[in-house]
Amino acid sequence: MTLNLYNTLTRQKEAFKPIQPGKISMYVCGVTVYDYCHLGHARVLVVFDVMARFLRSQGWDLTYVRNITDIDDKILRRAEENGEPYQSLTHRFIEAAHEDEARLGIDPPDIEPRATAHIDDIIAMVQTLVEKEYAYAASNGDVYYRVKHFKEYGKLSNKNPEELLAGARIDVEDAKEDPRDFALWKHAEDSETGWDSPWGRGRPGWHIECSAMSKHCLGEHFDIHGGGPDLPFPHHENEIAQSEAANGCHYVNYWVHAGALRVDGEKMSKSLGNFFTIRDVLEKYHPEVVRYLLIGSHYRSPINYSEDSLIEARSGLERFYGALQNYVDVPPATPEALADSRYYRDFVTALNDDFNTRLALAAMYELVRELNSEKSSENARLLAAELKAMGSILGLLKEAPERFLQAGAGDDISAEKVEALIAERAEAKKARNFARADEIRDQLQSEGVVLQDSPDGTQWRRE
Repeated sequence: MTLNLYNTLTRQKEAFKPIQPGKISMYVCGVTVYDYCHLGHARVLVVFDVMARFLRSQGWDLTYVRNITDIDDKILRRAEENGEPYQSLTHRFIEAAHEDEARLGIDPPDIEPRATAHIDDIIAMVQTLVEKEYAYAASNGDVYYRVKHFKEYGKLSNKNPEELLAGARIDVEDAKEDPRDFALWKHAEDSETGWDSPWGRGRPGWHIECSAMSKHCLGEHFDIHGGGPDLPFPHHENEIAQSEAANGCHYVNYWVHAGALRVDGEKMSKSLGNFFTIRDVLEKYHPEVVRYLLIGSHYRSPINYSEDSLIEARSGLERFYGALQNYVDVPPATPEALADSRYYRDFVTALNDDFNTRLALAAMYELVRELNSEKSSENARLLAAELKAMGSILGLLKEAPERFLQAGAGDDISAEKVEALIAERAEAKKARNFARADEIRDQLQSEGVVLQDSPDGTQWRRE
């Protein structure tokens, strides 16, 4: 099947053609580590994790690079506020980011470069831009990129450079030649964090970091560059200008951007009191419920985080896990076993069509309907294996079904108490005390616990 991607650069869906047959090189902008990762980060991290999982499941040889920005003005300000070395701050939040990613089931990238480890690469690229007259050292010690020299500036974000000039803030004390110009290298005093360079002591600007790291890891020209909804301008626009001017070739073939995340219909903001870190959310909700919510809509669509949407996400997962309760011993199907499955074909078709996870989940629901009505034990086991294989590609269905179904939000009544009441109910039924048995069922139902009787005993789950 052909992989189709929506390309932000061309503003249309295109058939994917790799630079090297069978191989894909992908770079995704990661986090700036001065605080805990928030839900917006989670959306981007999960989206590209699913993409990587799917591409590999289809036999692509993927090299996935996701950087860490461990030096910038926000980091230095926060470290100064805390009275600690910036390295201590970034180390702490890198570790925290990795913990959050692991809890959300996000696989590590193949390469995770850090900006501070690529200062030489950054300086070399800035030097090339200066030599080619795409950059200049200003009177304040900074080095700026000459936007007017890059004739295609604005092609990713569809912004007109002249309109940007008209709307730019002009400061009479600004050392820039043009208000649109942006910093490649920032001057630092001897007492400040910095590195020696041909232009004096300083540190890199934010945009140049990714141009240098992506070149180091993937070369001058690669397949896919991804990131969040706020990155096409100015960050990715500036990356294109830097990289194509320095390297003299096309930078990236396909630009892929995740949609925005809103909270109860509003932009997430600390000032609005609706700002949530990943670990805040995981204190209350199961990681797979959060992950399901983040992939329940098409990755380019805006997504709304709310109590209702989380309840809906849990309900969807309960349908999958409920169908798998009797197939704990069934392993996920192999690619060979999936070859003739119409459900898997629909699932793959959806993901090949610009990673449409919403339609991929719909294919899984169709499979669950058949699994729940299947009379043949052998066929049912095959369907369960297919469902687990699809879930694995999306990073779902990793829990034991019983454990997931018994771990509800809130957990007002403990699992031990539930088990004790189920045992008491079984004794009541054995003694033909059906009134007490019904009373226990009603009590548990009022606590959000649903019982499911079968010839093999009683199973339970939380609503």
